[in-house]
Amino acid sequence: MSNGAKAILEGGPADLPERIVPITPPGIELKIPFKGGYEHFRVTQRQADTESGRLTVYEWCDRTKVAE
Repeated sequence: MSNGAKAILEGGPADLPERIVPITPPGIELKIPFKGGYEHFRVTQRQADTESGRLTVYEWCDRTKVAE
């Protein structure tokens, strides 16, 4: 993985392929494309130790469908 800012995702679909994702720029919410929609994760005050170092935890908060 690159040296850019990353986050660890908590919650959401169990089959989400990546739990450590890049964040550009770090912010309030991440929108991850997944199975014809988007999984939304919001930033928390928590951090977790991972194989990529200590990362901010983003927790799942919503799912939206891709607009057609």
